[in-house]
Amino acid sequence: MKLKNIDNKLLVELIRNCRRSDRELAKKLGVSQPTVTRRRRRLEEEALDGYTAIPKWPKLGYGILAITLVKTPLKFASNTKMKEALDKSMEWLSQQPNVIMGSGCRGMGMSGLMISVHKTYGDLDEFLDNHKSKLGELLEDTQTLIVNLSGRGVYRPLNFKYLAEAM
Repeated sequence: MKLKNIDNKLLVELIRNCRRSDRELAKKLGVSQPTVTRRRRRLEEEALDGYTAIPKWPKLGYGILAITLVKTPLKFASNTKMKEALDKSMEWLSQQPNVIMGSGCRGMGMSGLMISVHKTYGDLDEFLDNHKSKLGELLEDTQTLIVNLSGRGVYRPLNFKYLAEAM
């Protein structure tokens, strides 16, 4: 889908604040409300994966964001063995409500990543132990980067409004 200029502008406004009415957006963009409604529906079908509130993690009791990188020794394995490993990993990931993203990746010798949030270091430790016990035989290496979500070191909290500013 190639976005038209009006679609780009609408997408930016939706990323900034998806709760605005079509009437408000139409006024801001200088088009009719039915045009905004039609284009929003099209964007929702083709370019948006949904609307999600971005919480203030510490207010919900989450103090840690973890970025876990994994390396699998399966790059030379059979397609069947790789599919079985991927299916097992996907099944485990689907049962982890605190994982906010899981993906394959490249770089630093790693092949996959998870981004997860945890209330305490103990919760993170338990999560990593569970990960190792369920998927450890599929992994050659695991490295976890820990971010203190309530510390003074959060210079720019996770938010997609910054992306809208760059569009």
